[in-house]
Amino acid sequence: MNAVVPAEGTPHPALTTPLRSGRLSREELELTGRLLSASNATFVGQLRTDALDVTCVYKPTQGERPLWDFPTDTLGRREVAAFEVSRAAGFDCVPVTVFIDGPLGPGSLQVWVDSEEDAVARLVDLVPSRKVPKHGWFRCVEGLDADDSAVAVIHADDPALRRLAVFDVLVNNADRKGGHILSSEGHLFGIDHGVTFNVENKLRTLLWGWGGTELTETERELVRRARDEAPAVLVGLLDDEEVDVFARRADRLLDRGHLPRPPRGQWPSIPWPPF
Repeated sequence: MNAVVPAEGTPHPALTTPLRSGRLSREELELTGRLLSASNATFVGQLRTDALDVTCVYKPTQGERPLWDFPTDTLGRREVAAFEVSRAAGFDCVPVTVFIDGPLGPGSLQVWVDSEEDAVARLVDLVPSRKVPKHGWFRCVEGLDADDSAVAVIHADDPALRRLAVFDVLVNNADRKGGHILSSEGHLFGIDHGVTFNVENKLRTLLWGWGGTELTETERELVRRARDEAPAVLVGLLDDEEVDVFARRADRLLDRGHLPRPPRGQWPSIPWPPF
């Protein structure tokens, strides 16, 4: 399961690790910790085989909390589906993710990414409202901190971040928080894609800064490749209607030719909490 290699530079290891989907024995994944801040059961483990020694994040299906607007026991497969779209189209913004029968049963397994906090803060940040930079940044949402001082969540006008915003529109990401954006070795990643691919519009994201702007030709090519290549690999991960709606969503994005603006009076457009 190899990721599309970018035209320039060396691909990040989290995009090329050859995990073996469906053929991993339980003994090969040793759980070493649990992420208690996660809303669903999420474990850190070490995958050791004759060819691999990789730190991974494991989310067993039995640890998923039921959601009113997503089918039960499907979040792990949606995580894998997001990776497959990223890989097939060449977005290369999701670490290698596969579906396995792990120590606690079936679930998703994703390569761990050591994120550089300083680099992420240069992309998404919380600052006093009076200190929002005049150039190169967008305001996401404003509010008051614990001292009743005005603060703003902001994101940078950054090409890699914009590519992630296009990807989120395609997969209908309902939870693009600041904490779901990672930076490692100069590469930008998005994680936590369990609430994606809904047949209804669920897009909730901090990355609205480019709303209404025209897609670049590079972005159009990514969307076209997703439309042409991804549906075939989504079969078995999503139901037939979700695959069909994904293809129609890509067609609509190409027809309109611009990134959407936040909807008014409908589904909340900003995830909460934003980080």
